Amino acid sequence: MLQIRDIIWRLLFIGCAAAIQVEITPTQGEISVGESKFFLCEVVGDAKDIDWYAPSGEKILPNRPDIFVSRSDETTSTLTIYHANVDSAGIYKCVAKNGDKEAQATVQVKIFQKITFESAPSPQEFSEGDDAEIVCDVISSPPPTLIWKHKGSKIQFAKDVRFKILDNGHLQIRSIKKTDEGMYNCEARVMARGEIDFRMIKVVVNVLPTIRARQSEVNATADVGSSALLACDADGFPEPTVTWAHNNVVLETGDKYSLNEDGSELVIKDVAKVDEGEYTCIAKNKAGEKAEEVSLNVFVQPKITYLNNQTAAEFDEQVTLTCEASGDPTPTISWSFENRVFAEGQQSLDRNIVVRSHARVSSLTLKNVQFTYAGQYLCTAGNSIGQDDQHMYLEVRYSPKIQGPVATYTWEGNAANISCEVEAHPGASVLWFRDGLQLPSANMTNTKIYNTPTASHLEVTPDSQYEFGSYNCTATNAMGTESKEFLLIQADVPSSPEIQGVEPFSSTAVVVFGEPDSMGGVPIIRYRVEWRLPGQQWTGREYDADDATSRITIAGLKPETTYEVKMSAINGKGESESCPASTFKTEPVREPSAPKLEVKVQKGGNSLKVNWIKQDDGGSPIMYYLVRYKARHASHWKPEIRIPNASEYVVLSGLDWNTEYEVHVVAVNQQGKSEPGTVSFRTATEPTTVPDAVDGGSGLGTGAIVGILIVVFFLLLVGVDVTCYFLNKCGLLMCIAVNFCGKAGPGAKSKDIEEGKAAFTKDESKEPIVEVRTEEEPVPNQEGGGPTEPNETTPLTEPDGKTVKDDSTKGETEVKNATAEVKTVPSEAPQANGNESKA
Repeated sequence: MLQIRDIIWRLLFIGCAAAIQVEITPTQGEISVGESKFFLCEVVGDAKDIDWYAPSGEKILPNRPDIFVSRSDETTSTLTIYHANVDSAGIYKCVAKNGDKEAQATVQVKIFQKITFESAPSPQEFSEGDDAEIVCDVISSPPPTLIWKHKGSKIQFAKDVRFKILDNGHLQIRSIKKTDEGMYNCEARVMARGEIDFRMIKVVVNVLPTIRARQSEVNATADVGSSALLACDADGFPEPTVTWAHNNVVLETGDKYSLNEDGSELVIKDVAKVDEGEYTCIAKNKAGEKAEEVSLNVFVQPKITYLNNQTAAEFDEQVTLTCEASGDPTPTISWSFENRVFAEGQQSLDRNIVVRSHARVSSLTLKNVQFTYAGQYLCTAGNSIGQDDQHMYLEVRYSPKIQGPVATYTWEGNAANISCEVEAHPGASVLWFRDGLQLPSANMTNTKIYNTPTASHLEVTPDSQYEFGSYNCTATNAMGTESKEFLLIQADVPSSPEIQGVEPFSSTAVVVFGEPDSMGGVPIIRYRVEWRLPGQQWTGREYDADDATSRITIAGLKPETTYEVKMSAINGKGESESCPASTFKTEPVREPSAPKLEVKVQKGGNSLKVNWIKQDDGGSPIMYYLVRYKARHASHWKPEIRIPNASEYVVLSGLDWNTEYEVHVVAVNQQGKSEPGTVSFRTATEPTTVPDAVDGGSGLGTGAIVGILIVVFFLLLVGVDVTCYFLNKCGLLMCIAVNFCGKAGPGAKSKDIEEGKAAFTKDESKEPIVEVRTEEEPVPNQEGGGPTEPNETTPLTEPDGKTVKDDSTKGETEVKNATAEVKTVPSEAPQANGNESKA
């Protein structure tokens, strides 16, 4: 079946006889730059040649690379334009020829440029503050219209004058900020074709680093194995890298330096003086770099580098001691000898000691050398970071110096040591002489010599008058010889002491005396005191003497009685004559003197121990003591407490915290009551915490201790219950066996269950209790004395007082309402028949 086109062509051929016709398909063409396109030239009729002509009129030859012509059959020819460019545009003509017959057709080819982004790199980076130019190069034909968007919105150039589109289409941002960072949309449009295309450009704003040293100046100490830390903190975008440099050399981690991960901290190990100087901390990123200087000051502790021992001879003109020291800052140097300190510019009052210093050297000059200059000298070098001390020894060679007491006293038959103390350097040899003869000798067999490094002792036991007299000590060394005479003198008995007065009391008296005018050459060792009723035998007693003895107390005297008293002194030689007797009369029986009180706060802080010192009993034994106390702010005293006469203290416990109290103690004898001894005190502040352990205890807390006690108590109850069950057929187990099991316990006995109950007494009183404990019955006071009687020096003798009957009901104190526990303990050991009383 013939196609319609073939029919049409045949009809035309028939109609036109032998005419030629040419048609180009497509009739016009638009080609985008870079694209390829072909055009088909069809000929109707016989055509021997079919040729294509370029817009320039030239015939297109088959061998051109950009435009290709090919004839596929007798009636068609194809024009192909490869990779079209602007020069390819124009009118192309197809010409068909057959002899003298010719036909042609033309087609207009238009070349246009599609939207093409030649340069729109992403990301584009700028430094903060720069005038940024965001590149977006677009070509098209016709030229495109550019629209810039930021963060999805069209940039309003009228609102922000920092933004501007340049003639080349680039987006300019003056003084770009970090806030301008982000994604920018460069959009191109060709309205004639409705063409649109865009590129997303990431804009990065780099921030120049900022850098800050944590310390602009770092101090370190050299030669002690310490390290120095230099640190700086850097900010910027992108995150800057931090490096350190010293003397234009970049520092790296190694044996000497250590850098942390981000480089912000530099550790200089084993700091030495050469490490001192400026260190540069450099922070660098794409925006640039910044540097900061850190100064390292290296101080050197003082160190004494030169100090030697010196030797001199006595009476040399001078000797100089030298001390050198290093350190930074430069150390100051001082000298000390014994308790004296010598510094720069200082000298002794006699100008024999002078100190001079220059730079790191100090000299101590000792003029007119004396043997006392010998010894150990201390050189001290110090600066602001430490000090160094070293000792040196100055050796002074000198001839012997003999010291020691010249006179020594003794008596026949009593050995005495004559001491010859020698100072010498070098050490001296010592010889003893008597009447020119070296000791010991055949004439003096009763002498012995004992030598020590610093002294020689001559022991003489005189047996006749001949041994007393002068003895010579001679010491010799390489520097010289010295001799000294010592005297051995025969001692005598002392002279009599002088009684200066007698202070009588009811049953005692204090004898006040003065030392003998002559000691006899040897110390007084005892005093003998004798007293009597006029016309009767003397009663005497010896008392040890000491330097402070000037009062002696005699006891056991009768009230209102006249006595005579005399004294003698005793030394190693013998006893002096008695001094003239003095007469005195004792006082009548009276009330005791007031006790003297001492306070000691007990452990815990709210308990108090009040001690009293017994004074003169007034000639009648102390029967008991009365104690009362109260808080100072209270208007009423606590009930009076009666204490046995043998007691020496009372313990008040359970007192209020942080409260001031007054305590009165009264002594009572047959004559009546003494004036009260008084004392005030304040209790401690109440503690807020309970110590875990006391005095090295186990350290258990209060809760733990209570828990342990509860467990122990429970176990004891169980043990008792089991015992009662098996032995007495009673207890909790018995009740369970009878009531639940219907069984009787083993070994059941017909005992009243009431026998297993303990009896308890219950105190219905709600008042606090004051408890007084004593260890023995009250006994008559065995001692007495006046208000100023020194009991420790002279113990009292037994009085011949009468037994005092004490009514146990008289003066009994009611203590039911007291608020503290009171304990009294006698000074003597508890007796086997001691009683305990509670009030």
